[in-house]
Order: sequence, then structure tokens, then C-alpha cells
Amino acid sequence: HVRPILNMKEDGARKMRAIAEEAAQMVQEYRGAYSGEHGDGLVRSEWIAPFFGPKLTRAFEEVKALFDPKGLMNPGKIVRPPRMDDRSLFRFKPGYRTAQIDTALDWSEWGGFTAAVEMCTNNGHCRKFDAGTMCPSYRATRDEQHSTRGRANTLRLALSGQVGPDAFTSDELYATLDLCVSCKGCKRECPTGVDMARMKIEFLHHYRKRHGLTLRDRLIAHLPRYAPWAARFRWLVNRRDAVPGVAWLVEKLVGFSSKRSLPKWRGDYFREPVPADPKGSSPCKGEGRDGSERRMFTASPPRPFPSEGERRDIREVIFFVDTFNRYFEPENAHAALAVLRAAGYEARFARPRDGGRPLCCGRTFLACGLMEEARNEARRMLTALAPHVERGIPVVGAARLASSAMLFEEFLAREHAAGRLDLALGALEQKKALVHGHCHQKAFAGVSAVQQALQLIPGLDVELIESGCCGMAGAFGYDAEHYDISMKMGEAALLPRVREAAPDALIVADGVSCRHQIRDGAGREALHVARALQAAVKNAGSKSG
Repeated sequence: HVRPILNMKEDGARKMRAIAEEAAQMVQEYRGAYSGEHGDGLVRSEWIAPFFGPKLTRAFEEVKALFDPKGLMNPGKIVRPPRMDDRSLFRFKPGYRTAQIDTALDWSEWGGFTAAVEMCTNNGHCRKFDAGTMCPSYRATRDEQHSTRGRANTLRLALSGQVGPDAFTSDELYATLDLCVSCKGCKRECPTGVDMARMKIEFLHHYRKRHGLTLRDRLIAHLPRYAPWAARFRWLVNRRDAVPGVAWLVEKLVGFSSKRSLPKWRGDYFREPVPADPKGSSPCKGEGRDGSERRMFTASPPRPFPSEGERRDIREVIFFVDTFNRYFEPENAHAALAVLRAAGYEARFARPRDGGRPLCCGRTFLACGLMEEARNEARRMLTALAPHVERGIPVVGAARLASSAMLFEEFLAREHAAGRLDLALGALEQKKALVHGHCHQKAFAGVSAVQQALQLIPGLDVELIESGCCGMAGAFGYDAEHYDISMKMGEAALLPRVREAAPDALIVADGVSCRHQIRDGAGREALHVARALQAAVKNAGSKSG
């Protein structure tokens, strides 16, 4: 496929015609066919008559007139076609203009927000049904409105004023973007790299400024800020799933589906130890699930991380624990620390300079379009991490922090590839591991790191589940209006594969909401990769003992 990049709003139509005329002449010289499996549409129909001659062309017109005398069925194709460079048929018609948006995100890489929206060339790759990621909502609905192409076209029409005033912040556009799960599949798989997840954040920023936030939006967005208090009052907030009728009432008042269980706030949530040095980072002590303190690492003086090819007995990393693993599944963070310790790494924690609540990346604010709040969280986190990053210390976490940081499994895979990983692992009782990668792992090629980490375990057969989005997409699957579509996405591939897995198979899923979907939809417990590796570390220790 040859797709010249032409600006059809300026002189692209003239260039397109010149290319078409030259190509048609060349095909005639070689006695070839101008069109192939795609058929003859507005672009190719004009060149049919020169290829077939006047006699056959008249025959085509007579057949068309017999079956479609009024020219109602797909007019202008094959017979009596318009000029292929007639701009009245283009998406960018004469006089096409777009509104100037004061954007919240930086779109300079695309030449502006409008240019990013216009990158969609309507090729329809987002309507495919293979094992890729794009586009979960279209696969579930089969509705063009809920494809990446449908959303991009609707955004373009809204920005150019073709669907009424204030369309960019309208409820109609919200409905078009509502089922986008921000999987980033389009950014990776779309031939032109349309990033609908990023566009949705920009849209939500403007939409929320006009319409405000619902109570549910506020609860989701501000979760990192009230999480310390919710954990203290877990005996109350966890009653939602325990007392009959409360889930129904919460659905009516807030909008969380009563069919879906909510994550349980933990009393043994992950706590960083009290700093032992004046520099704001904490040596590795942890807290057990019973609340007792346990020492994870010796608090030896900080040592610089080795350069490439250099090896030292103790290597230092900064360990970042995200809000969800901290308050809902702290065992994942403890497992990751145990594995790092066994491999000889000294983990330290960056602490907020203001001495307040734990650091957070701000992702929940971003998902709700609250850009300023997300920036504040990011600044707070970067201020705490900057001194360590400047020293060249890697930032490792159970959830991705930024492009300069690494997920736990990415760090292990990198160290293993560099020959620096000294980690004794024993075999597990399970001989088979099924891996489900969450959407951003798939979109940014992060699943391979999970597979590589698991393949370090002796005798473990690792299989990647060929699946798209699990359907949860963070908070999406908890919404009452999204529950059914969420389950439909999960049933497309993931949940049936988990159900048919052997009872003793290990199910690994690094996404916290993916694990929730697997538990709710398939009745199986999925583990973070850190917990599988922790079990292998323990088995190695028991055998050596």
C-alpha cells in the first residue's frame, strides 16, 4: 500500500491528481489493471473509461441504469464518476476551518491538537478483530461510533463546526468518547499513530470545565488524597459489599455497579519506614501483614548504581509504590522488595518533601480530565525523586512511573540481559503460567518483560494469553452503565481462556483491575509477577537450607 502524506487542505489535491495521472499512464503502458482488491471508488473510478474503452464503459452505464435507474445506490462509482480531486467530496472541503483550542496537553509533536485529530486517514485498521489491542469498544459493539476512526471523525467535525456550536464540549461528543478505555492500542497499531487515549484526556479537561464533575468522578480522581483516611476507616467503607442492599444504594447514589465488587481497603497497607538518614530516603524496612515491622534490607550507606558492565555486591534502587498496590494489594510491593533483596539490591524510598501523604503519579486525576491536579501530583513526585535520579539511581515500581523509570519486571529483565542479576529461584508447584498483559503493557511492548522474568523460574512453561482489553480499564468496569460492555470485552478472549486453564495453572496479570476482572468473571485468583518470583525465591531458600 502506498499512502503519500499529502496536505489535502492546501495543494495536496493537485499533487494527488498528478500522482494518479502518472500512475494510470504507467499502468496502461504495461497493459495492467489500475485497481486491485479494493475495487473502484471515488479515487479510481475516473480512470476506468481509459482502460476499458468507450464501448465497455457504455455497457457498464446501461447495466447500472437497469438496476438503479434513479442512481440511488452508491452513485458516482465506476460509471459517471466525479473528478477524483473534487474537493467538495473531501473531508477537508473548501473553506474548511477549525476552532483554536487552548489545550491542556502539549501537542507540539503533532503540530497541534487539530493536526493530531486529523491524522486519522479512515483506513479502518481499528475495525479489525485479530489478537491485537485496538479497538476494544468497537470489537464489543460493532458500532462505527465506538471505533477509533469514528471518534477521530467526530472530533474533527466538532472542531470544524460541522455539527453545531460548542460541539467540542457537548454531551454528544462525550457519548462518542465514553466507551474509549484509553488502552493506547491505537497509538501503537494505527498506521498513522492516532492517540485517542491522549485526545480523550484533552476532551475531558474541557468537558469537565464546562459541565463539572459527578460525585463518582470526584471519588475516583481524588482517591490518592483520601486513601490514607479511607484505609483507617476501612471497617466502614468495606461494608458496601458486606451489608445487603448497600451496593444497590451506592449504585443509585454514586454510580458504581452493584454487580461488581469493589477493591477492599487494607489495614496492613504498605508503609515506608521512618527515615534513618537526613536525605529523605528510607532504608528498606517493611511491615508485615500482621502489622509488625520486618526488616527487608540492611540499611547500609548509599552506594552509586553500577555503570553498564560494572558489577558491585550492593546496588541501590529507589522503590516507588503506587496508590493501588499500597492500599489494596500491599503484598505485591512486599513481594517485589523481597525479590530485589534476594538479588542483592538495596531498595530505598523517596519521600514527599512536604512530609504529607504518600507520593502518587496523579493518574486518577488524568483519567478524569483534571489536568492541574495531575500536574500538582507529578510535580510533588518529581521533586521527591529528582535528587535520586540525578545520582543515576533507577526508579523501580509495581506500576510504571515515567519513561525514565522501570516496572519491577522491566528492571529484572534489563539486569538479567546485562548479566548483573544474581537471583536464586526454585521451581514452583505449578508447571504452567498463563500471562495476561494489561493494555498499556501490550501497547508499549511491556509484556515481554513479564514473560522474561517468569522464564527465570526453573521448569515453568510460560504462555501469553492472546487477548485484548480485559474490560475493566481502571475505573471503567466499575461504572454501572459500563458493566455489561466491560464483561463483554472480557468474554471476548481473556475470561474463556482463564476458565479453561488447568486448576493448577498459575494466572499472572500485573494490572490491578485485570486481576479484579479475572476474579469476578472467571473465579480465579491472578497474581502479580512479583508474587510468583517471591514464591520461587522462597523455594530456592528452602532447598538450599
